[in-house]
Amino acid sequence: MSHKNRLANETSPYLLQHLHNPVDWYPWGEEAFAKAELEQKPILLSVGYSACHWCHVMAHESFEDEAVAELMNRYFVNVKVDREERPDVDAIYMNAVQAMTGAGGWPMTVVMTPSGEPFFGGTYFPPEDRFGQPGFKRVLLSLAHAWRDRRDELMASASNLTEYLSQAMRMQIEPGVLEHRVLETALENLADVFDGRHGGFGRAPKFPPHSTLKLLLRQSDESARQMAYFTLDKMVCGGIFDQLGGGFARYSVDEIWLVPHFEKMLYDNAQLVQRYAEAFFQTGEARYKWAVEATLGWLAREMTSPEGGFYSALDADSEGGEGTFYVWEEPEFDTLLGADSPLAKALFSVTAAGNFEGRNILVRRDEQPIAARFDLSLQELRTKVDAIERTLLEAREKRVRPGLDDKILTSWNGLMLAALADAGRLLKRRDYLEIAKKNARFLREDLYHNGRLWHTYTRGQSKVYGLLEDYAYLGLGLLALYRATFDRDWLLLSFELGDAIVKHFGDEVDGGFYSTPADGEDLIVRPKDAFDAAVPAAAGAAAELLIAQARFRGDPQLEALAVTALQPMVGAMESQPTGFGTLLCALEFHLSPWREIAVFGDPEGEDTRALLDVIERYDSPYVMVALATGSNDPLAEKVPWLRGRAPLGGRATAYVCEAGTCRLPVSTPEELTRQLTGLGLGKEA
Repeated sequence: MSHKNRLANETSPYLLQHLHNPVDWYPWGEEAFAKAELEQKPILLSVGYSACHWCHVMAHESFEDEAVAELMNRYFVNVKVDREERPDVDAIYMNAVQAMTGAGGWPMTVVMTPSGEPFFGGTYFPPEDRFGQPGFKRVLLSLAHAWRDRRDELMASASNLTEYLSQAMRMQIEPGVLEHRVLETALENLADVFDGRHGGFGRAPKFPPHSTLKLLLRQSDESARQMAYFTLDKMVCGGIFDQLGGGFARYSVDEIWLVPHFEKMLYDNAQLVQRYAEAFFQTGEARYKWAVEATLGWLAREMTSPEGGFYSALDADSEGGEGTFYVWEEPEFDTLLGADSPLAKALFSVTAAGNFEGRNILVRRDEQPIAARFDLSLQELRTKVDAIERTLLEAREKRVRPGLDDKILTSWNGLMLAALADAGRLLKRRDYLEIAKKNARFLREDLYHNGRLWHTYTRGQSKVYGLLEDYAYLGLGLLALYRATFDRDWLLLSFELGDAIVKHFGDEVDGGFYSTPADGEDLIVRPKDAFDAAVPAAAGAAAELLIAQARFRGDPQLEALAVTALQPMVGAMESQPTGFGTLLCALEFHLSPWREIAVFGDPEGEDTRALLDVIERYDSPYVMVALATGSNDPLAEKVPWLRGRAPLGGRATAYVCEAGTCRLPVSTPEELTRQLTGLGLGKEA
């Protein structure tokens, strides 16, 4: 273990996991490319992330093997990349792998010229030939011989593939018409692929359909919302949700949400907290509130840094096995719970045979029949269940914990900031808002300098210039925090990030937004991102942010710029809606009328709070709400519809406007309720 490679100075936990490999790893950067050019060797790029199970498998089988490492070091310049630290690099080469093989995933293996143009790609390779798949050593030798004997052919292939990637990234598709029909068709197509038995869309493996759920929950049509509620119900009762500690795993390997891939990612939990908070607001169902509270309890307990940042992920593996930390054998219940063991086993579906390799992933059954079976009232059952959960959790805490990826990503923190702000507002939890404010202060102070964001932060060190996802997700998080607190500083900071998107990421030729800044690293292509993966499409999030800011700032030109990201994707939004929920939400926002509610009054005054409480009863994501003390409020400089207005008669006053026409100002909750109901501002909760 004394050998260290060139990853020693990196901060990424994933890269540091490979520090003692016999492979002579380089981090992504000029040194590796210069060596490849000087020695005329191809570059072998390996991309993964710390919570990736098969990344660990390939590392153990191949990268820790002296014979494999010798081949890699002799014939290649080897570069290791954390996909979470460099999503721009990952996106380019994942597109290349998908173009070459028709599939993708991690670990990702790409071989390319010294200038970075790819000519070979794949994902996991076993160490020896297995199940019809070539072994990694054979792949390495074949590539080395091809580079020696057929280099011109490989260089030409790499050049052609790079040109294809460049054209694909430009998304030069015939612009479509942005109209309600696009949304209607998309929703019809979603209904066609909805899994009415188990929730979600499509078959196994099943990932939480984050952006699709967001779109469905914003619909006034009850059947659309029911698809979201049903999916949320199935997930929170399934093995994908940690029934004891809170938090969702990344995905389910089956279609019934039973067996998860056990890693927990910050981005999944951020988006699901938001969706469950919205569902609770709309329905009042206690299970949705419980999902929010359990998940944010896990966040506070295990995923929050002393500075107020949020860590990236928990690994799937511990003690050399996947899911070991989370699964149970039936006798453990009997030993720990005694007389309450039968009830606990019934509630969590624990059996001697188990449901996962002879052990049990906990799933939660409906409480009503369990209470009847054990002759308990629901309240008595819940009291017992609380005690059972505490006992099991205490026992589980004594196990070897999964590894923690403690890097802090601006983009993912922006997603969780929005989730905390919305959960605090919708569940009326001031403690969540305090966590959100601490996080926003940390991001502003440690990851935002001279008008620019950094992407990643680990133990006091910021790295990688901010990407579009950082500006877009954090900008939306700050809007949510403003909506929850009405602290103007967060709205003004969001405006700054929106301005930076226009300045540094806009595509003045083809419209839309690049994923990387204009003054960022010169990659083989400059990527764009319109497709939802596990995180929202950055271009869609940027469009939604700028549409909101256009309406705050009274700037139709800013909204016109935002929707250039949508126009080339109209056909795709209609035909493949599960991949474009973020763009569809931005489209719906764009098609909604310009509506503003301006409240003037003392932010601490009871009369002001009474008016804001009325507004909070309405489910209206596309309405801009602002609070000002009077016409001289500093926010009026940036928000024109605050100018020339003030509290009337010494009382807090609300001004409700639509499409440039305002109702009479009102000062009582009853009058405001009548105006909002008359406008049809969403469904009153």
